[in-house]
Amino acid sequence: MELNENARVDTSQIDDQRGSGGGGGGIGGLPIGGGGLTGIIVTVLLALVGGYFGINNLTGDSGGAPQTGDNTSLSQKCSQSDARGQLDCRNVLYVNSIQDYWVEALPANFGEQYKPAKTVLFSNAVRTGCGNADSGVGPFYCPADDRVYIDLTFYKVLADQLGAPGEFAQPYVLAHEYGHHIQDLLGTEAEMRRAQERDPDSANAQSVKLELQADCYAGAWAKNATGTDDGSGQKIFKSITEQDIQEGLDTAAKIGDDALQQRSGGSVNPAEFTHGTSAQRQQWFSKGYSSGSPKDCDTFAAGAVS
Repeated sequence: MELNENARVDTSQIDDQRGSGGGGGGIGGLPIGGGGLTGIIVTVLLALVGGYFGINNLTGDSGGAPQTGDNTSLSQKCSQSDARGQLDCRNVLYVNSIQDYWVEALPANFGEQYKPAKTVLFSNAVRTGCGNADSGVGPFYCPADDRVYIDLTFYKVLADQLGAPGEFAQPYVLAHEYGHHIQDLLGTEAEMRRAQERDPDSANAQSVKLELQADCYAGAWAKNATGTDDGSGQKIFKSITEQDIQEGLDTAAKIGDDALQQRSGGSVNPAEFTHGTSAQRQQWFSKGYSSGSPKDCDTFAAGAVS
Protein backbone atom coordinates (compact mmCIF):
# COMPACT_ATOMS: atom_id res chain seq x y z
CA MET A 1 0.00 0.00 0.00
CA GLU A 2 1.45 3.31 -1.08
CA LEU A 3 -0.11 6.68 -0.39
CA ASN A 4 0.34 9.55 -2.83
CA GLU A 5 2.65 12.14 -1.28
CA ASN A 6 0.92 14.84 -3.34
CA ALA A 7 -2.59 14.10 -2.08
CA ARG A 8 -4.06 16.76 0.18
CA VAL A 9 -4.85 15.61 3.71
CA ASP A 10 -8.36 16.93 4.42
CA THR A 11 -8.58 17.23 8.19
CA SER A 12 -12.04 18.87 7.96
CA GLN A 13 -13.43 15.32 7.89
CA ILE A 14 -11.98 14.74 11.36
CA ASP A 15 -12.92 16.00 14.81
CA ASP A 16 -9.77 15.76 16.88
CA GLN A 17 -10.76 15.42 20.54
CA ARG A 18 -7.58 13.85 21.83
CA GLY A 19 -6.62 15.32 25.16
CA SER A 20 -9.99 17.02 25.63
CA GLY A 21 -11.01 14.88 28.59
CA GLY A 22 -14.12 13.21 27.22
CA GLY A 23 -16.44 11.39 29.56
CA GLY A 24 -16.50 8.14 31.46
CA GLY A 25 -19.37 5.82 32.19
CA GLY A 26 -20.95 3.50 29.67
CA ILE A 27 -22.20 3.55 26.11
CA GLY A 28 -25.52 2.12 25.02
CA GLY A 29 -26.01 0.44 28.39
CA LEU A 30 -22.67 -1.33 28.04
CA PRO A 31 -20.55 -1.09 31.20
CA ILE A 32 -17.08 0.05 30.26
CA GLY A 33 -14.03 -1.37 31.99
CA GLY A 34 -11.06 0.39 33.47
CA GLY A 35 -10.20 2.31 30.33
CA GLY A 36 -7.00 2.59 28.34
CA LEU A 37 -5.34 -0.45 26.83
CA THR A 38 -6.43 -2.75 29.64
CA GLY A 39 -10.06 -1.93 29.00
CA ILE A 40 -9.61 -2.51 25.28
CA ILE A 41 -7.99 -5.87 25.80
CA VAL A 42 -10.71 -7.10 28.14
CA THR A 43 -13.47 -6.00 25.80
CA VAL A 44 -11.80 -7.37 22.70
CA LEU A 45 -11.07 -10.74 24.23
CA LEU A 46 -14.60 -11.21 25.48
CA ALA A 47 -16.17 -9.78 22.31
CA LEU A 48 -19.69 -10.56 23.47
CA VAL A 49 -21.23 -7.14 22.91
CA GLY A 50 -21.84 -5.01 19.83
CA GLY A 51 -19.90 -2.01 21.02
CA TYR A 52 -16.53 -3.43 19.97
CA PHE A 53 -15.54 -2.69 16.36
CA GLY A 54 -19.11 -2.17 15.27
CA ILE A 55 -22.18 -0.06 15.73
CA ASN A 56 -23.70 1.41 18.88
CA ASN A 57 -27.04 3.17 18.85
CA LEU A 58 -28.73 2.69 22.22
CA THR A 59 -28.65 6.07 23.89
CA GLY A 60 -28.51 5.82 27.67
CA ASP A 61 -28.74 8.47 30.37
CA SER A 62 -25.32 9.75 29.40
CA GLY A 63 -26.32 10.40 25.78
CA GLY A 64 -26.85 13.81 24.27
CA ALA A 65 -24.92 16.30 22.19
CA PRO A 66 -21.39 15.12 21.42
CA GLN A 67 -18.45 17.26 22.36
CA THR A 68 -16.26 18.93 19.73
CA GLY A 69 -12.51 19.14 19.44
CA ASP A 70 -9.87 21.43 18.02
CA ASN A 71 -8.25 20.45 14.71
CA THR A 72 -5.61 23.18 14.74
CA SER A 73 -2.67 20.99 15.72
CA LEU A 74 -3.77 18.14 13.48
CA SER A 75 -4.18 20.44 10.48
CA GLN A 76 -0.74 21.92 10.99
CA LYS A 77 0.84 18.50 11.43
CA CYS A 78 -0.82 16.99 8.37
CA SER A 79 0.23 19.91 6.16
CA GLN A 80 3.90 19.01 6.63
CA SER A 81 5.89 17.11 4.02
CA ASP A 82 6.28 14.06 6.26
CA ALA A 83 2.55 13.80 7.04
CA ARG A 84 2.16 10.35 5.48
CA GLY A 85 4.65 9.03 8.01
CA GLN A 86 2.37 10.07 10.89
CA LEU A 87 -0.23 7.61 12.16
CA ASP A 88 -3.01 10.15 12.57
CA CYS A 89 -2.40 11.84 9.22
CA ARG A 90 -2.41 8.49 7.42
CA ASN A 91 -5.73 7.70 9.02
CA VAL A 92 -7.12 11.04 7.88
CA LEU A 93 -6.21 10.06 4.33
CA TYR A 94 -7.92 6.70 4.77
CA VAL A 95 -11.08 8.49 5.86
CA ASN A 96 -10.77 10.87 2.90
CA SER A 97 -10.54 7.91 0.51
CA ILE A 98 -13.45 5.99 2.05
CA GLN A 99 -15.76 8.98 1.91
CA ASP A 100 -14.71 9.91 -1.62
CA TYR A 101 -15.63 6.38 -2.70
CA TRP A 102 -19.09 6.52 -1.17
CA VAL A 103 -19.86 9.97 -2.60
CA GLU A 104 -20.13 8.26 -5.97
CA ALA A 105 -20.86 4.66 -5.01
CA LEU A 106 -23.93 5.30 -2.86
CA PRO A 107 -26.01 7.14 -5.50
CA ALA A 108 -24.69 4.92 -8.30
CA ASN A 109 -25.65 1.69 -6.54
CA PHE A 110 -28.55 2.64 -4.27
CA GLY A 111 -29.91 5.92 -5.62
CA GLU A 112 -29.22 7.78 -2.36
CA GLN A 113 -27.00 10.82 -1.84
CA TYR A 114 -24.07 10.37 0.49
CA LYS A 115 -23.96 12.46 3.66
CA PRO A 116 -20.45 12.85 5.07
CA ALA A 117 -19.69 11.57 8.56
CA LYS A 118 -16.80 12.83 10.62
CA THR A 119 -14.36 10.54 12.34
CA VAL A 120 -13.66 11.51 15.93
CA LEU A 121 -10.16 10.86 17.22
CA PHE A 122 -10.19 10.61 21.00
CA SER A 123 -7.96 9.43 23.80
CA ASN A 124 -9.15 7.50 26.85
CA ALA A 125 -12.78 8.72 26.91
CA VAL A 126 -15.33 10.59 24.82
CA ARG A 127 -18.90 11.89 24.97
CA THR A 128 -21.10 10.87 22.03
CA GLY A 129 -24.70 10.99 20.94
CA CYS A 130 -24.89 7.34 21.97
CA GLY A 131 -23.56 7.98 25.47
CA ASN A 132 -20.16 8.24 27.11
CA ALA A 133 -17.45 5.76 26.19
CA ASP A 134 -13.87 4.97 27.00
CA SER A 135 -11.23 3.32 24.86
CA GLY A 136 -12.34 -0.10 26.04
CA VAL A 137 -15.16 -0.27 23.49
CA GLY A 138 -12.78 -0.10 20.54
CA PRO A 139 -13.79 1.68 17.30
CA PHE A 140 -17.52 2.20 16.75
CA TYR A 141 -20.11 4.10 14.75
CA CYS A 142 -22.86 6.04 16.51
CA PRO A 143 -26.07 6.45 14.45
CA ALA A 144 -27.37 9.08 16.88
CA ASP A 145 -24.75 11.61 15.79
CA ASP A 146 -23.52 10.05 12.52
CA ARG A 147 -19.90 9.81 13.61
CA VAL A 148 -17.17 7.20 13.67
CA TYR A 149 -15.15 7.08 16.91
CA ILE A 150 -11.69 5.68 17.39
CA ASP A 151 -8.84 5.87 19.88
CA LEU A 152 -5.80 5.21 17.66
CA THR A 153 -4.17 3.14 20.41
CA PHE A 154 -6.58 0.43 19.30
CA TYR A 155 -4.22 -0.38 16.45
CA LYS A 156 -1.50 -1.27 18.94
CA VAL A 157 -3.85 -3.72 20.63
CA LEU A 158 -4.84 -5.10 17.25
CA ALA A 159 -1.19 -5.70 16.40
CA ASP A 160 0.29 -6.71 19.74
CA GLN A 161 -2.57 -8.53 21.42
CA LEU A 162 -4.57 -9.95 18.51
CA GLY A 163 -1.79 -10.62 16.04
CA ALA A 164 -2.95 -8.34 13.22
CA PRO A 165 0.01 -5.96 12.70
CA GLY A 166 -0.47 -5.28 9.00
CA GLU A 167 -0.91 -1.61 8.10
CA PHE A 168 -3.93 -2.36 5.93
CA ALA A 169 -5.74 -3.40 9.10
CA GLN A 170 -6.17 0.32 9.77
CA PRO A 171 -8.15 1.33 6.66
CA TYR A 172 -10.08 -1.94 6.93
CA VAL A 173 -11.24 -0.97 10.42
CA LEU A 174 -12.30 2.50 9.25
CA ALA A 175 -13.97 1.20 6.08
CA HIS A 176 -15.95 -1.26 8.21
CA GLU A 177 -17.18 1.55 10.46
CA TYR A 178 -18.16 3.68 7.48
CA GLY A 179 -20.04 0.64 6.23
CA HIS A 180 -22.25 1.11 9.28
CA HIS A 181 -22.76 4.73 8.25
CA ILE A 182 -23.99 3.51 4.86
CA GLN A 183 -26.37 1.12 6.62
CA ASP A 184 -27.67 4.02 8.66
CA LEU A 185 -28.23 6.18 5.57
CA LEU A 186 -30.02 3.36 3.75
CA GLY A 187 -32.19 2.41 6.74
CA THR A 188 -30.65 -1.07 6.96
CA GLU A 189 -29.59 -0.65 10.56
CA ALA A 190 -33.03 0.62 11.63
CA GLU A 191 -34.77 -2.27 9.88
CA MET A 192 -32.40 -4.71 11.56
CA ARG A 193 -33.32 -3.26 14.97
CA ARG A 194 -37.01 -3.66 14.17
CA ALA A 195 -36.41 -7.28 13.18
CA GLN A 196 -34.66 -7.86 16.49
CA GLU A 197 -37.63 -6.39 18.35
CA ARG A 198 -40.09 -8.57 16.42
CA ASP A 199 -38.06 -11.70 17.08
CA PRO A 200 -35.70 -11.32 20.06
CA ASP A 201 -34.40 -14.85 19.54
CA SER A 202 -32.89 -13.71 16.24
CA ALA A 203 -31.12 -10.68 17.72
CA ASN A 204 -27.62 -12.13 17.51
CA ALA A 205 -28.14 -13.55 14.04
CA GLN A 206 -29.39 -10.17 12.83
CA SER A 207 -26.36 -8.45 14.36
CA VAL A 208 -24.03 -10.88 12.57
CA LYS A 209 -25.65 -10.04 9.22
CA LEU A 210 -25.22 -6.33 9.86
CA GLU A 211 -21.55 -6.71 10.74
CA LEU A 212 -20.78 -9.00 7.80
CA GLN A 213 -22.39 -6.53 5.43
CA ALA A 214 -20.11 -3.80 6.82
CA ASP A 215 -17.15 -6.11 6.13
CA CYS A 216 -18.38 -6.56 2.56
CA TYR A 217 -18.74 -2.82 2.10
CA ALA A 218 -15.15 -2.46 3.33
CA GLY A 219 -14.06 -4.93 0.67
CA ALA A 220 -15.91 -2.99 -2.04
CA TRP A 221 -14.10 0.18 -0.98
CA ALA A 222 -10.74 -1.64 -1.04
CA LYS A 223 -11.35 -2.75 -4.62
CA ASN A 224 -12.00 0.84 -5.69
CA ALA A 225 -9.64 2.71 -3.33
CA THR A 226 -6.98 3.46 -5.93
CA GLY A 227 -9.60 5.41 -7.87
CA THR A 228 -10.36 7.80 -5.02
CA ASP A 229 -8.89 11.30 -4.97
CA ASP A 230 -8.45 14.32 -2.73
CA GLY A 231 -10.94 16.54 -4.54
CA SER A 232 -8.33 18.24 -6.69
CA GLY A 233 -7.62 15.26 -8.93
CA GLN A 234 -4.72 13.82 -6.94
CA LYS A 235 -5.19 10.12 -6.27
CA ILE A 236 -4.99 9.23 -2.58
CA PHE A 237 -3.42 5.81 -3.14
CA LYS A 238 -0.69 5.00 -5.61
CA SER A 239 -1.25 1.30 -5.09
CA ILE A 240 -2.95 -1.38 -3.03
CA THR A 241 -1.37 -4.79 -3.37
CA GLU A 242 -2.56 -8.33 -2.88
CA GLN A 243 -0.41 -8.39 0.26
CA ASP A 244 -2.48 -5.48 1.60
CA ILE A 245 -5.69 -7.37 0.91
CA GLN A 246 -4.25 -10.40 2.65
CA GLU A 247 -3.53 -8.21 5.67
CA GLY A 248 -7.21 -7.23 5.64
CA LEU A 249 -8.21 -10.87 5.50
CA ASP A 250 -5.78 -11.74 8.29
CA THR A 251 -7.34 -9.00 10.43
CA ALA A 252 -10.82 -10.35 9.70
CA ALA A 253 -9.67 -13.78 10.85
CA LYS A 254 -8.27 -12.44 14.12
CA ILE A 255 -11.50 -10.66 15.09
CA GLY A 256 -14.04 -13.35 14.27
CA ASP A 257 -16.32 -14.21 17.17
CA ASP A 258 -15.01 -17.77 17.36
CA ALA A 259 -11.37 -16.66 17.37
CA LEU A 260 -12.00 -14.07 20.07
CA GLN A 261 -13.93 -16.50 22.25
CA GLN A 262 -11.11 -19.03 21.98
CA ARG A 263 -8.52 -16.36 22.79
CA SER A 264 -10.45 -15.36 25.89
CA GLY A 265 -10.07 -18.90 27.18
CA GLY A 266 -13.70 -19.91 26.81
CA SER A 267 -15.46 -22.35 24.54
CA VAL A 268 -16.90 -21.33 21.19
CA ASN A 269 -20.60 -20.54 21.61
CA PRO A 270 -22.36 -19.63 18.34
CA ALA A 271 -25.40 -18.41 20.29
CA GLU A 272 -23.31 -15.49 21.50
CA PHE A 273 -21.89 -14.47 18.12
CA THR A 274 -22.51 -10.82 17.22
CA HIS A 275 -20.03 -10.15 14.38
CA GLY A 276 -19.58 -13.48 12.60
CA THR A 277 -16.94 -16.17 12.55
CA SER A 278 -13.45 -15.63 11.20
CA ALA A 279 -14.38 -17.55 8.06
CA GLN A 280 -17.54 -15.51 7.55
CA ARG A 281 -15.75 -12.20 8.00
CA GLN A 282 -13.10 -13.22 5.51
CA GLN A 283 -15.76 -14.51 3.12
CA TRP A 284 -17.72 -11.27 3.05
CA PHE A 285 -14.71 -8.97 2.88
CA SER A 286 -13.49 -11.10 -0.03
CA LYS A 287 -16.90 -10.96 -1.70
CA GLY A 288 -16.93 -7.16 -1.58
CA TYR A 289 -13.37 -6.99 -2.86
CA SER A 290 -13.85 -9.53 -5.65
CA SER A 291 -17.05 -7.89 -6.88
CA GLY A 292 -16.18 -4.28 -6.21
CA SER A 293 -19.92 -3.62 -5.99
CA PRO A 294 -21.76 -2.93 -2.73
CA LYS A 295 -24.89 -4.31 -4.41
CA ASP A 296 -23.42 -7.76 -3.88
CA CYS A 297 -23.28 -7.26 -0.11
CA ASP A 298 -26.84 -8.30 0.77
CA THR A 299 -26.18 -10.45 3.81
CA PHE A 300 -29.88 -10.17 4.72
CA ALA A 301 -31.03 -12.09 1.64
CA ALA A 302 -32.51 -15.50 2.37
CA GLY A 303 -29.75 -18.05 2.82
CA ALA A 304 -26.93 -15.51 2.36
CA VAL A 305 -25.53 -16.17 5.85
CA SER A 306 -25.79 -19.63 7.33
